[in-house]
Amino acid sequence: MIQGTGSSVGKSLMASALCRIFSRDGYRVAPFKAQNMALNSFVTREGGEMGRAQVVQAEAAGVEPSVEMNPILLKPTADTGSQVIVMGRPVGNMTAREYFAARTEMLKTIAKAYKSLGDRYDIVVIEGAGSPAEINLKDKDIVNMKIAELTDAPVLLVTDVDRGGAFAWIVGTLELLQKDERERLGGFIFNKFRGDRELIADGLEMLESRTGIPVVGLIPYLRDINLDEEDSVWLDDCSTNEEEHNGKEVDIAVIRLPRVSNFTDFNILGKEGAVGLRYVDDAAALGQPDLIILPGTKSTIKDLQYIKEKGLAQAITDHAHDGTMVMGICGGYQMLGTCIEDKDLVESNQSFTEGLGLLKVSTTFFAEKQTFQVKAVMVDDSPLPFRVDGVLSGYEIHMGSSERHCEPLLRLTERGGRPVDVTDGAVSADGRVIGTYLHGLFDNDEFRHRLISYLGRKNGTAQAGGDKRLSSKIFKEEAYNRLADIVRKNLRMDIIYKMLDLKHA
Repeated sequence: MIQGTGSSVGKSLMASALCRIFSRDGYRVAPFKAQNMALNSFVTREGGEMGRAQVVQAEAAGVEPSVEMNPILLKPTADTGSQVIVMGRPVGNMTAREYFAARTEMLKTIAKAYKSLGDRYDIVVIEGAGSPAEINLKDKDIVNMKIAELTDAPVLLVTDVDRGGAFAWIVGTLELLQKDERERLGGFIFNKFRGDRELIADGLEMLESRTGIPVVGLIPYLRDINLDEEDSVWLDDCSTNEEEHNGKEVDIAVIRLPRVSNFTDFNILGKEGAVGLRYVDDAAALGQPDLIILPGTKSTIKDLQYIKEKGLAQAITDHAHDGTMVMGICGGYQMLGTCIEDKDLVESNQSFTEGLGLLKVSTTFFAEKQTFQVKAVMVDDSPLPFRVDGVLSGYEIHMGSSERHCEPLLRLTERGGRPVDVTDGAVSADGRVIGTYLHGLFDNDEFRHRLISYLGRKNGTAQAGGDKRLSSKIFKEEAYNRLADIVRKNLRMDIIYKMLDLKHA
């Protein structure tokens, strides 16, 4: 089990690295996180919803994601409440107090999910959450030391040395753990180290002497590993400085919504050499992009109100009228329409909200969530100014249905593994405004490349990107292998395999 001295210290990254390392060493390996809190989610082949971090770890392990790898997913709806998803299905919204009251039943679900993985895999790499030393929450814990006890797992404790205070962070964590919990600790990992290793060597020796626990890893500060991030906190580090995008042939601006979900939809766009990808939350910073994207959101109506108050809605509308391409994904698609009705107050306390009016689409919210993997093709005679001939794949996560009075974007041929013949999305008459419910659309290489080429031709940079085009699949595989190579080089795998009582490859 990988636990951390706090949030964002590198637990997910280390779990991903170990999944790939164990897999390359010939073991059947699966990730597991008992409870995840994130708006960045994924839909499995069976239609279950799970956290994106465990999807990344499953890909690193070379196995198909399943909801057993993340049996409890919490999607925050407010400061004190979340939508609770159990084994891939929403069971309702709960306050923190209500959720803690359901702890016993949740633990039963977690134990069953873990046993299912344990029966099928040689190694399960478990990820904790936050810190195991939150003493105000320890009696309610179902994700850290309680899970280590439930699974009888040895624990590696990760800390972020780049922030400063890492030694105190580790020792303070140990002081707040119970004796039996400290005995589970098999090693420390110092993450994000940069500088002269000799300067930290004495400190590591002193820590080992004081605690009797070995330091099993000193991981360098990793740049451009290119794995999908779990939390939108990552967006805080994404600069919107125009100068950083000078020289790029295509400028794409993603509107940063307060409750943005599935922001990793756009990661691959930013990795294309011709593209400068920016996250913008201010109208003045919007500039003159070639494409504006409205992403998904957990709260469409509230985030729509936010962009109206910030002046972003008017700026987006003005750009669209001037010929800038605008695209909405899921909640962003709903915002582009004429109106959103929420008569049953499923999402907010507003029963009717006017949209941006850029697409002739009206949306009505229903309580039932739609979660499917889908396959689709472009509709014939679409006004879209570029053509995609191949089959596209993606997934739907939305509440509500949109009625369209304009041309559709896609024709779905498969939904949840079953043949269908239904349309999705919408395209304006001039082909410049596009909406769709499909997450993961930009991971389709042909769609992404055709879009970038069109934007390049439109702005006068001709075939944007030229022959330097990415393959999403190869790009991801190279990222997982690079991560595993670096971490293995800086991790005491002999100690870790000894903890597992397994042969070291």
